[in-house]
Amino acid sequence: MTSHNDPATEEKGPTEWGEGRHGVGPWEQEHPGTPRPVDERYDPELLDEGDRRNVVDPYRYWTREAIVADIDTRRHPLHIAIENFENDANIGTVVRTANAFAVDTVHIVGRRRWNRRGAMVTDRYQHLMHHPDVHSLLVWALRNDLTVVAIDNTPGAIPLETAELPRECLLLFGQEGPGVSPEAQAGSLMTCSIAQFGSTRSINAGVAAGVAMHTWVRQHADLSSSW
Repeated sequence: MTSHNDPATEEKGPTEWGEGRHGVGPWEQEHPGTPRPVDERYDPELLDEGDRRNVVDPYRYWTREAIVADIDTRRHPLHIAIENFENDANIGTVVRTANAFAVDTVHIVGRRRWNRRGAMVTDRYQHLMHHPDVHSLLVWALRNDLTVVAIDNTPGAIPLETAELPRECLLLFGQEGPGVSPEAQAGSLMTCSIAQFGSTRSINAGVAAGVAMHTWVRQHADLSSSW
């Protein structure tokens, strides 16, 4: 298992192009008459050319390393795992949402490669770890004192709306369609379902992950520290 990102992510992403709708111009243009910051967190190139990345305003002009280091001081004891045995296109969305909620680590189980487009380059700021199979993930969770909770609409599942999620938690999601694998369910403390009221058998895996992460945030996060 590895925790490094794919080298392909070093290429510019859609929210880092200079023509992006987000961001600010060069420092002198945005802050006329104000001396340039000398803090090492600031990137000289971004100060010169502007910062068009999709980052919150407090991180404008900061280096990627400085942003990650700052988030690391505030990450939650929440981990997210998603099975990738059929090359699920929803993983990028899961990573992007995990970044928004300052999740500790996103664990990719199965195939190493995944479609990063939906992540909108947020994977550069989010810790990722790969596990070749479910067994490896469960062993890692046990060694790191994390309680595994599967999210799937299966018979006997506990409604997520009424469940008490553990604080040191790993939420485990399956593939779009087949859902969480039997081995993953067997290795989880419990399986939680998301209430649905329409005709569809399941909601998008990326949406389900967002709902579950926000449920954990409502129960355990310090909301005064949010942006």
